[in-house]
Amino acid sequence: MYKSFEKIINYSFKDKKLLKEASIHSSYSNEYKLNISNQRLEFLGDAVLELSISSYIYNKFKGNTEGYLTKYRASLVCESTLAKLARSISLGNLLKLSKGEEQNGGRSRDSILYDAMEALIGAIFLDSGFLIASNFVIDLYKRHMDIDSGFTEKDSKTLLQEYLQKDNQDAPFYKIVSAQGPDHEKEFVTEVFHMSKFLAKGTGKSKKEAEQDAASNALKILNR
Repeated sequence: MYKSFEKIINYSFKDKKLLKEASIHSSYSNEYKLNISNQRLEFLGDAVLELSISSYIYNKFKGNTEGYLTKYRASLVCESTLAKLARSISLGNLLKLSKGEEQNGGRSRDSILYDAMEALIGAIFLDSGFLIASNFVIDLYKRHMDIDSGFTEKDSKTLLQEYLQKDNQDAPFYKIVSAQGPDHEKEFVTEVFHMSKFLAKGTGKSKKEAEQDAASNALKILNR
């Protein structure tokens, strides 16, 4: 299993124990009373990933501001992007999960794949150093997404919908609760709900603006 995976990622570990450690989810470790899981590698891989992406886009997009680079990096290292990359190399098939996590579809869950991807990067870093690990990261991104295309900012409603539906949950819905003032100067107040639960309120000079504000406020609350 490990040999075939190494062929997929085009990298052969000198220390095979690192690859094994990267594949062990904490649920498996807890179920079988092991003293090892991929959490420490995940911590390390997170730092390697951020520095690799930061360095690449800093040199690639020389005319852009810090704010632009920060937003682009955030879109590249977010959970959904890392999970997509993990699926591209069939990383889920390598994971060791508890029986309960296996039955609940953990092998395809974004959050678990995201952590495992970071752990794999951390393992490669320990096995071969930063340069090799960074090259692995950039090559993987280039093979499976257009990392050189730059950042296109998504609106708040789109981002909120993606956030809430990452585990195949229902989409959010919006309700206009008031519209005050004369026609040329109206202020709309909108509330956003998810699965009948109130998330946040927003205001704006149009219904669309109020919905975007409500979505933005909901994201701030959910990301705390």
